[in-house]
Amino acid sequence: MPEIAKTSRMPRVNELLRREIADIVEKNYASSFKCLVTVSEVKASPDLREAKVFISVFGGKAQDKHKAFLLLNEKRREIQRHISKDVILKYTPVLHFFNDERMEKADKVLQIISELEVEK
Repeated sequence: MPEIAKTSRMPRVNELLRREIADIVEKNYASSFKCLVTVSEVKASPDLREAKVFISVFGGKAQDKHKAFLLLNEKRREIQRHISKDVILKYTPVLHFFNDERMEKADKVLQIISELEVEK
């Protein structure tokens, strides 16, 4: 029975962290971005010491995307501090930001499909 509780807890913690990080980024840093930045997923380690934060960036140029990641990495500790105040966990995870290209790839697939439909 405890095994079931562990497996169902991590998705809830990941979703809680995702929503919290997205809220912090939107409230504090959205005006600094020249593109749309979305927190698409968070994967915390089972011991809650670290978390991978997957970020989707839409619009803007490649340098805007790069600047968005630089800013997030620069503000990482500040974001962690906000999390520690708002979310009660045994540990506040150290955040690591990663580019999530799934949405871009999905958009390309949809674009190809729509082009094929236009050709028919």
